[in-house]
Amino acid sequence: MPDRGGGPTGPRIRVGRPSRRVRTLLMTLGVLAVLGMAFTMFAGFWTDWLWYRSVKYSSVFTTTLWTKIGLFFVFGLLMALAVGLNIWLAHRLRPPLSAMSMEQQNLDRYRMGIAPYKKWLLFGITALVGLIAGASASGQWRTWLMWINGVSFGQKDPQFQLDVSFYAFDLPWYRFLLGFGFAATILSVIAAALTHYLYGGLRVTSPGARATAAATGHLSVLIGVFVALKAVAYWLDRYGLAVKSSDFRATDNWTGLRYVDANAYLPAKTILFCIAVICALLFFATLWRRTWQLPVIGFGLMVLSAILIGGLYPAIVQKFQVQPNEQAKEAPYVEKNLEATRKAYGIDGTKVTDYSGTSKTEDKTTLRDDVDSTASIRIMDPNIVSPTFQQLQQIRNYYAFPNNLDVDRYAKDGKDQDTVIGLRELNLAGIPKKNWINNHFRYTHGYGVVAAEGTSADAQGRPNFTESDLPSEGDLGTYEQRVYYGEKTTTYSIVGGPQKEIDYSDDNGEKTTSYKGDSGVNLSNPVNRAAYAVAFGEPQILYSGAIGDGSRILYNRTPKERVEAVAPWLTIDGDAYPAVVDGRIQWIVDAYTTTNGYPYSSRTTLGDTTADSLTATNDSRAVVAQQNQVNYIRNSVKATVDAYTGEVKLFQWDTKDPVLKTWMKAFPNTVEPKSDISKSLMDHLRYPQDLFKVQRELLTRYHVKDATTFLSGSEVWQVPDDPTNRSGNAVPPYYLSMRMPDQKAQAFSLTTTFTPNGRDNLSAFMAVDAEAGTSDYGKIRILKLPTNTTVNGPKQVQSQFNSQEDIAESIRLLRGGDSEVEYGNLLTVPLDGGLLYVEPVYVRGGGLKYPLLRKVLVTYGGQTAFENTLEEALNKVFGAEGATPEPPDEGDTTTPPPTSEDPTVKQALEDAQKAFDAGQEALKKNDWEAYGRAQEDLEDALRRAEEAQAAADRADAAGGGESKPGASPSGSPSPKPSS
Repeated sequence: MPDRGGGPTGPRIRVGRPSRRVRTLLMTLGVLAVLGMAFTMFAGFWTDWLWYRSVKYSSVFTTTLWTKIGLFFVFGLLMALAVGLNIWLAHRLRPPLSAMSMEQQNLDRYRMGIAPYKKWLLFGITALVGLIAGASASGQWRTWLMWINGVSFGQKDPQFQLDVSFYAFDLPWYRFLLGFGFAATILSVIAAALTHYLYGGLRVTSPGARATAAATGHLSVLIGVFVALKAVAYWLDRYGLAVKSSDFRATDNWTGLRYVDANAYLPAKTILFCIAVICALLFFATLWRRTWQLPVIGFGLMVLSAILIGGLYPAIVQKFQVQPNEQAKEAPYVEKNLEATRKAYGIDGTKVTDYSGTSKTEDKTTLRDDVDSTASIRIMDPNIVSPTFQQLQQIRNYYAFPNNLDVDRYAKDGKDQDTVIGLRELNLAGIPKKNWINNHFRYTHGYGVVAAEGTSADAQGRPNFTESDLPSEGDLGTYEQRVYYGEKTTTYSIVGGPQKEIDYSDDNGEKTTSYKGDSGVNLSNPVNRAAYAVAFGEPQILYSGAIGDGSRILYNRTPKERVEAVAPWLTIDGDAYPAVVDGRIQWIVDAYTTTNGYPYSSRTTLGDTTADSLTATNDSRAVVAQQNQVNYIRNSVKATVDAYTGEVKLFQWDTKDPVLKTWMKAFPNTVEPKSDISKSLMDHLRYPQDLFKVQRELLTRYHVKDATTFLSGSEVWQVPDDPTNRSGNAVPPYYLSMRMPDQKAQAFSLTTTFTPNGRDNLSAFMAVDAEAGTSDYGKIRILKLPTNTTVNGPKQVQSQFNSQEDIAESIRLLRGGDSEVEYGNLLTVPLDGGLLYVEPVYVRGGGLKYPLLRKVLVTYGGQTAFENTLEEALNKVFGAEGATPEPPDEGDTTTPPPTSEDPTVKQALEDAQKAFDAGQEALKKNDWEAYGRAQEDLEDALRRAEEAQAAADRADAAGGGESKPGASPSGSPSPKPSS
């Protein structure tokens, strides 16, 4: 440095070069960064391995891992070799001298610049394309395993007479190989062309020939390979027509060959295959001819043929042969689609029976007893009463129930009873004080089952609990009540160590416990702790004193999450449900095997067909892999997850399913035989909702068996919107113990209704026998209503409920103050040729945070009742007892016409107002007993008002009485309850 004056000059420093200390620091930081990244990757791998080992499904992890690694290296190396070999060959075939031109002089600078790094550049390019190709190929592990382990379906497609397994297992793998070949060839052509250009083999502006003979031969062979692959693609496209989807007759994803496919596209693909083979041979011939003239002509002819033969010719056939006589031309192919679709979705055995929709019995009183033998009508709606369970049985704020409860069957007094059931699961949002210890060490589990009869309610409209309190007691006997694994348990817990867990609380204070199961991963090992600290982003796991000998970490705790992890080849049903089996709480999870390659079977998107008014408001009800398009589905596996130990078991349910057999070959010893299902577990298995929803959506069109009706569209149905809410989504299917007309006894069933496309009247009623272990399990029955008469559908029935003046007035009174009325499930039951509709009505009143059953709506044969209990409503509809007397003859004047100011009506309404005010006052004081008495008084007063007003209306009609001014539309003074 120059002397700035005043003193000796300092040592000379080289500007721009860091000191040794800085270089050492940077090197150390770099090494630490690399080690940190490496340990992060190791932590993810190691924690996955530990988890799979803890659930005893390590073979799933290793099989999947080695398959991915094998595909990564094989296809990564193939891609790297293909591209690297062609770059090396292009460099080897470079001309010895480059032409003296400005173009080549400019390229000389680049050639000289990369000369010292040619090997490294070659290695870098090949490594990059190899990594990308390997990563892409590893994602095809399912395709590979299905191809290598595929078993025969024993069914052949009607066009090519090939086993269905070819389309389901083989064709997807061949398409992947073809796509990989195209990618490798295109990248090789690009890499070789750039190398030839860089070293003078290809010239753009230089005088003379545009390509050397060596470059011409090299690139011609590569293009010939591409054209040869195109020939293979044309050949595979012939088979692809059997699984090709198209829009046809307003049917989305109609799959299979149509007339134009079989008579135009199929021969066109064969011709194009032959042309492509000839064109490829012409390109290979340039090795001897050293000219592109014939290959270019051949390639042009192939492109022209693809346009004319592959595009124009099919359009002409469609326009001039198919459209003038479409029904006759398409009918044979539609029949193939109908047969394949019905078989692929398991609806080929559907029994469709004509049903009149109207009762032929004149004396309806004789039908009253038939109702009880026909159905166990469930008035406890599991999708409504969860807040009631929450309020009455939550006990502590750190417990919660799912938004939608489940329906199961439990024996009581030797008879199966439809039961609404839910688990008291852990709710971290309600713990008194949130911190890391409380969230993950102290509050770790829920406690107990809460269950109620589905067909009854107590006098106050609350569920009749058969299992309740904390600890839970009731009809279910003794069982392990702790719930460490559940639908709401989404965070990790560390249990079994020195830190005690809160078990439950009672009048004597908190009870503590320590986890005794062998679930989870042991954290005694410091390597494990470090790995989880990194994987979960929580450093306290590494050094916390709350972790010691015996500590285990529990995670992946929802039932669907665990089953999907141990069987990633399954599609999981949206609704896991709990059951008490052999002294344990078991989550039961239905799982499906699917494929998208069943020939002629129309496709469906699972997320769309399984959506309804419940999934729209509850994400936990959504089917896993909901965007998957499938055209074959089977409920092939029933899985269980122990709520205490988290143990997962997979049971083979469909013993004939070839897709499941294929996966069982790929992952041996993971699925247990159906014979291992115990009798006690079998009693709680049921037909799954999501499969039923997929089938009912297909049956809106595929309930017909002849092509003529299908093509006319006259028998297209639709699933009606849920009439009990304004979501605009489909009505969910309902579980119900009932007897169809051809059944001798009630069976646990899953039911739904259909309406004609674009209309609201009823077109059909569908039920499937959901009782597992019975001979009729899975049998679908459809009652088809006549098209020449109109039978009210769910929306019309709901509108009828809401439009009747006496019912509307009662509902208005129930809404008095700030109360809310909630409609429960609208159940449909076939009875004596007619249809019985039943709907519970709940009231969430004032400060009360949960709904109570207040009324039951029933309609049958044009008669409607709105009563306090189901029994009363049925008795009124069928006139069994307490029937309203017929109005007197018009000439009868013995009874004076009462006016709208009938003192009986007035007194009843005054009593109703007093009862309502008393109820509101009781709510303010949190006096639930007084509130219950007030509600009973209110119901009694409203009933008296209805009966008195009905008598007054009949008398008015008989005697010519008129309503006085100021009366309500129903003829009674409008009460004015305070808000």
